[in-house]
Amino acid sequence: MRGSLSLARENEWLRVQLRARDSELTACRAHAVGAIESERRRIERALHDGTQGRLVSVAMSLGVMDTMLPSDPTAAKRLARQAGRVLAAALAEVRELSQAIYPVVLTERGLAAALAELADQAPLPASLDVLVDERLSTDVEAAAYFVVSESVTNAVKHSRATAVRITAVREAQLLRVEVADDGIGGADSGRGSGLRGLVDRVEVLGGRLILSSPRFHGTIIQAHIPCPGAVGAGQSSTG
Repeated sequence: MRGSLSLARENEWLRVQLRARDSELTACRAHAVGAIESERRRIERALHDGTQGRLVSVAMSLGVMDTMLPSDPTAAKRLARQAGRVLAAALAEVRELSQAIYPVVLTERGLAAALAELADQAPLPASLDVLVDERLSTDVEAAAYFVVSESVTNAVKHSRATAVRITAVREAQLLRVEVADDGIGGADSGRGSGLRGLVDRVEVLGGRLILSSPRFHGTIIQAHIPCPGAVGAGQSSTG
C-alpha cells in the first residue's frame, strides 16, 4: 500500500513537471512566432521605405534619360551616373536584408566560413576560434550564426567595446558558442528584443543562452545548443 502511494506521488510529480515543460515550450514558441512577425514587419518597412523608393527613382530617371538623350546627352549621362549610384545603394540594402534573413555563405560553406566572414566584416577587431568537425543541421547553424551576429552588434551599439572574441566548439552532441567583449557590461536579456530573440531561438532547439554582463567588466554571451547529428564534411577556422 505504502509503495503504491509513493508511486502515485511520483507519477503526479512527473505529470506536474511535464505540464510545466509543455507550458515553457508553448511560451517559447509564442515568443519565437512574435519575433518572426516583428522581423517580417521590419523587412517590409525596410523594403518599402528604402529599396522600393530607390528603385522607383531609378525607373523615373531612366524615363527622363530617354527623352533627354537626343537633345542633351551630357545631362543624360549625368543622370545615368546618379541613377547608377541610387541603384548601387538599393543593391546594398538588399544584400544587407538577405544577410539578416539567412546569409548565403552559411548555406554554401557552413558555420566556420560564415563566422569567419562575419568576424572579418565586423566594425571592431574580432578574434575567432571555430572548431566544428562537421556540417550541422540548418537550424543549429542558423541559431549559432545569429547568436554571434547579434552579440557582435550589441558589442558595437551598446557595450562600447573595442574588441570581441568569438568561439564556436562542437563537443560530442553539443555546440558551444561564445562571444566575449571588453565593453561596459550591463546587458539584460529581459530588456532588448534582440537578446530576447536569441533566448527564444536557442531554447526552441532545446538549448540555453547564458548571459554574464557585470557593469564595467564586459559581456559574455554563451549558447549551448544540442546538435545530435552532422550532415557533411569537417570545417574549422581560426583568426
